[in-house]
Amino acid sequence: MSTVIKRVIGDATLYLGDCLEVLPMLSGVDALITDPPYGINENSKKVASRSNTAKAKDYGVFDWDKSAPTAELIELMRSKAKWHALFGGNYFDLPATSCWLVWDKLNTGDFADCELAWTNWPKAVRRIQWRWNGMIRQGNEERFHPTQKPLAVMKWVIDLCPSAQTVLDPFMGSGTTGVAAIQMGRKFIGIERDERYFETACKRIEEAMRQVDMFTCQAQESPVTNDLFSEGVA
Repeated sequence: MSTVIKRVIGDATLYLGDCLEVLPMLSGVDALITDPPYGINENSKKVASRSNTAKAKDYGVFDWDKSAPTAELIELMRSKAKWHALFGGNYFDLPATSCWLVWDKLNTGDFADCELAWTNWPKAVRRIQWRWNGMIRQGNEERFHPTQKPLAVMKWVIDLCPSAQTVLDPFMGSGTTGVAAIQMGRKFIGIERDERYFETACKRIEEAMRQVDMFTCQAQESPVTNDLFSEGVA
């Protein structure tokens, strides 16, 4: 068994390690919201071939998308939460659902027009449009990971979930799901085996926690204004 490192940042608990080793140690949570490898051989060479501009980000060498999670790992992840949302669910063997989440990336070129997330939610299909077309990204959000999802999209997913007071992401990557959860006042548990992305996730979640704490502090320090027209005031 390899070494697992645990780091607690406010309401976030982050693990550096393989989710196969960490998941059995965890108790149940409300929601599993994650973006596992799809097994479509997304790698550094393919990303570089699509990015022919000088501003293209170099994500280094990676080939972790050679295979999708096994059926056993999918079931292990799902056993840890009541509600599930898995991006790339169309690549996995999952039960039928009434609620696919459709992220329309408003793409051009050879990228997929949409990405799908499978859920077990008792809802109808839902769609969000959020441009994420290579270097053209709505909100000009910084990208840290080649398969990173926009923060707004992850907040949308969490908000749609029937209950997501504690969110688990066993494939945390650069921590976008965690940032979304913290900004929305939820608890988060994340697992990532790549140390580079684990450290990036920690920094992003620390910053999100500072912003939340600052907002809370400012709200507490705000002066109270009495309503002169309230009951009992002449």
